[in-house]
Amino acid sequence: MRRSLIYIKLKGIAWLFACFAGLLLMSGIISCGKANTAIPVGANIQFQVVNLSPDLRPINLWVGFIKRNVAYSYPTPSGYFSMASVDTPLQIRSALANVSGANLVSIDTLLKANTKYTLFVTGLRADSTITGIFTTDTSSTSTPGRGKVRFVNASPRSIGLDVIANGTTAFTNRAYKSVSKFIEMAPGSYEFKITPARAPTNVLKTLPQLSVQDGKLYTIYSYGMIGRVDSAAFGAGVIANK
Repeated sequence: MRRSLIYIKLKGIAWLFACFAGLLLMSGIISCGKANTAIPVGANIQFQVVNLSPDLRPINLWVGFIKRNVAYSYPTPSGYFSMASVDTPLQIRSALANVSGANLVSIDTLLKANTKYTLFVTGLRADSTITGIFTTDTSSTSTPGRGKVRFVNASPRSIGLDVIANGTTAFTNRAYKSVSKFIEMAPGSYEFKITPARAPTNVLKTLPQLSVQDGKLYTIYSYGMIGRVDSAAFGAGVIANK
């Protein structure tokens, strides 16, 4: 009887040890999985946030459920910063303490080495249309002696927009939230005018004297609302991607 009790106790101890070992193994697997989300040395991934929602007010970027301690305000681009982790998701939440911490935008795209990205946040909180336009800012090498330009329409409630470069239409009828392909342009100084589609004399915004350089990439983007004359008025900006 005593031997039976000893056997039962030993069996129970062995079972507990096996459970403990299993927990350690699972913890190691999870830790390894998280370690794989760290960006390898030399991966050279850069990211930026552009808050283009006229009524959203400051926002924060959360990477893998950890807040990056910077607030992004309308309509200034953050500029590129290096990513220390590729742990997903990438989330946008309000930076205001008295506003719900719910996710406004969530991105699960896996980031690639030697690549630049921009997250344009646009839409209106007033009608629950906050959304993100996520772009890859790295393109194939341009033809020698050429630069590249593209256009992002991030202006809420806009229909189609044209972009005219020194009197020649470069982008036609670009819908809200659309991202054009990069087009090649000869180096030089350009005046870009943004108009409603097929209405070249109705200039909504002019970007004067943008210098396009050989081998460089540029993104022109619109924001704000057509017809407004306050802080939410229609506007445009340029990002040098390379």
